[in-house]
Amino acid sequence: MSEPGVRFVVVTGMSGAGRRTAAHTLEDFGWYVVDNLPPSMLPELLDTALERGFNRVAVIIDVRTRSEFDELPAAFDTLARRGVLPQILFLEAPDDVIVRRQESVRRPHPLQGDGVMLDGIKREREMLAVLRAAADMVIDTGRLNVHQLASRVAYAFNPDVSRGLHVTVLSFGFKNGLPMDADVVLDVRFLPNPHWVPDLRPQTGLSQAVSSYVLGFDEAREYLDSVERMLLTMTPGYVREGKRLATVAIGCTGGKHRSTAMAEELSRRLNAAGVDSNVLHRDLGLE
Repeated sequence: MSEPGVRFVVVTGMSGAGRRTAAHTLEDFGWYVVDNLPPSMLPELLDTALERGFNRVAVIIDVRTRSEFDELPAAFDTLARRGVLPQILFLEAPDDVIVRRQESVRRPHPLQGDGVMLDGIKREREMLAVLRAAADMVIDTGRLNVHQLASRVAYAFNPDVSRGLHVTVLSFGFKNGLPMDADVVLDVRFLPNPHWVPDLRPQTGLSQAVSSYVLGFDEAREYLDSVERMLLTMTPGYVREGKRLATVAIGCTGGKHRSTAMAEELSRRLNAAGVDSNVLHRDLGLE
């Protein structure tokens, strides 16, 4: 039996990674949101949504319902038989960020028991590993404020956005670590670095001068040509396999010049080719 027109999102992830912020953002866009629902009740939630005419449903599932986690695959199978394939939004953050956030609100980790907070974080990562692997979108909120997280969720799940593949092009600096939520990681450290040009050093890849310098090299344009062809080849397969959200990370040394300029240009090219895309600059402004 098919239930057309119902979009179902499961919001999950690490404690302190921003699940509530994501849920509130979805509510702002008209989603019907339920918090802390046992997985076994997902089919009943679908029935309720259909009875009330809700066509966008989101549910927060996390370790508070740990005793019923084993029932999640069966609940997903039931929804799939009814023609509803839930999307999974997984939020995570590094251990030190989670500790800092939990301590700031003076709350223990739900799984730490008699141990320390890091023990609880480790148990939670192990428990959620399968959900993370199956996620349609993983967002590392370690360097995002609540407004930036809300913006990413809004762009991905705004009902006015096309249901085709949406690509977030993320610039970053390798010296600050790899993005945990990237589907594709690209390295542009082979390009000449504007950092060593005195007039360009204080600027960023968002300036016309730096952008023109970076994109003025043949290898930069050839690299973008190759990446664009690759992503356009991948896009139909992603959509066919039910993946609607992808993050392409472009890194240079610091995330200020080359990666920023290349990310802006790649996103522009993808939009021109008909692939919905936006740009985020993770490390812009960091020293």
